[in-house]
Amino acid sequence: MDEITFRLAGDGADLRRLVDLYDAAARWMQANGIDQWKPGGKDEEHFRLRQKDGEVWLAEADGRTVGAFELWWCDEPAWGPQPPVAGYVHRLMVDRDRAPAGTGRAMLAHAERRTADAGRAWSRLDCVSSNPRLRTYYEAAGYTVVGEQRAKEGNDGSRYAVTLLEKRLAR
Repeated sequence: MDEITFRLAGDGADLRRLVDLYDAAARWMQANGIDQWKPGGKDEEHFRLRQKDGEVWLAEADGRTVGAFELWWCDEPAWGPQPPVAGYVHRLMVDRDRAPAGTGRAMLAHAERRTADAGRAWSRLDCVSSNPRLRTYYEAAGYTVVGEQRAKEGNDGSRYAVTLLEKRLAR
């Protein structure tokens, strides 16, 4: 397997890469009958704001960007007010044409290490409840379903159900 390395996303070209990854993932979802992300749904400003509020990571292999994810330190829209005990993984994106096998798991593992290094005991995420394939993926990675948020509000004001999952991190 190609070695996957990680770095925090910067401005400029990295923001464009993030938008391109998101749009490609959204197109793949649509082509596979998954009603979740829409091309054009996230722009450079979205990722710039995520950088200010949390962390945005790029995964690279052989000098190419092969994936990315966001790591938040709170997620009230999905989880409500919580003590600072978790990191929240969002927008796990893989370049399906370039990423070596296992890239998604490697990104989750990196997010989990980063969260543990920040002194937090839990890695949390949510996935749209209408996507059982993604839920199965996260469960296979060691995440446990702990509930459902039936009316998470999207940036566009829409409401949708998400399944809440978490994983206890080793210290």
